[in-house]
Amino acid sequence: MARKGILTTEITKPEAEARTPGAKPRMMPRGAVGALQSSLSKLQENAVQEIDCALIDDAGFEDRLGLDSDAQRQLVDSLRSYGQQVPVLLRPHPEKPGRFEIVYGRRRLMALKELGLPVKAMVRQLDDHALVMAQGQENTSRQDLSFIEKASFAAQLDEAGYDRPTIAAALSIDMPMLSRLLKVGKAFPLPFLRQIGSAPDIGRDRWLALAEALKDKAALSRANTFMNRPDFLTLESNARFEAVLKHVTARPEPGNKPRPAKPRTLRNGDGKALADIRQTARGVTLNIPARNAEGFDRWFETHAEALLAELHDRWKNERSED
Repeated sequence: MARKGILTTEITKPEAEARTPGAKPRMMPRGAVGALQSSLSKLQENAVQEIDCALIDDAGFEDRLGLDSDAQRQLVDSLRSYGQQVPVLLRPHPEKPGRFEIVYGRRRLMALKELGLPVKAMVRQLDDHALVMAQGQENTSRQDLSFIEKASFAAQLDEAGYDRPTIAAALSIDMPMLSRLLKVGKAFPLPFLRQIGSAPDIGRDRWLALAEALKDKAALSRANTFMNRPDFLTLESNARFEAVLKHVTARPEPGNKPRPAKPRTLRNGDGKALADIRQTARGVTLNIPARNAEGFDRWFETHAEALLAELHDRWKNERSED
């Protein structure tokens, strides 16, 4: 997939149209008419409109990992009491006339939907690159996005094919910081991060420690099983991270190791001990002590193959009768 550069847009420039075979050059208004149209376009982009929430679809990339129900409830109460003070940003839907896509302000949109109110919004013509830049730079002005939310957002842009200068510009960060974000963000699938949530108190080093632990497939399996427990989602997001990290890095205590299975003594008709048999997770072990065997151990070793074959045939016959 071709990498998208920061200077590349999906809006065709007039010069490019002129070079396209068969394309008609676009005539741009000049003088007073052109200036008036430009001014009207800018006024329209900055004007706040009221739009039905049902006409707005999602767009862009996921920058929130889970929803803080308490914070969302406070937002709903605030909007109910004081109304919407800050507009959201929308763009016209590129494929569905009359509909819109949200660029940023998802929490406000969700709260207004719950209240049954229209959303106050600015509507701007944005291509996909401009959308990413607007969403990313809105994120940098918000202090409540956690490290892992920024890392996940950067990883999503990288996965979508945006080059690193574009991602760094969208997040207003330098390249070394972007490398640190991507190292963490690309280490975890998005569904896994959604289950843990924003974990606002957890920094880069702790996330790297979890990523290292989850390289072990057994640890990853334990983590997935643990995160599917009903009580896991009742934990606060930071506590979910701590619980998962503790669960996958815990070492079994010596006292908690399973005790080895005790051997069972096999005896003859007179009650004399002939052999010890032990069953474990790895299989069955038969031991015939030589000191009291009186040569039976050597005889058994000579005839073991025939005896075992006879027992196996008997087992198959009994199983088929069941």
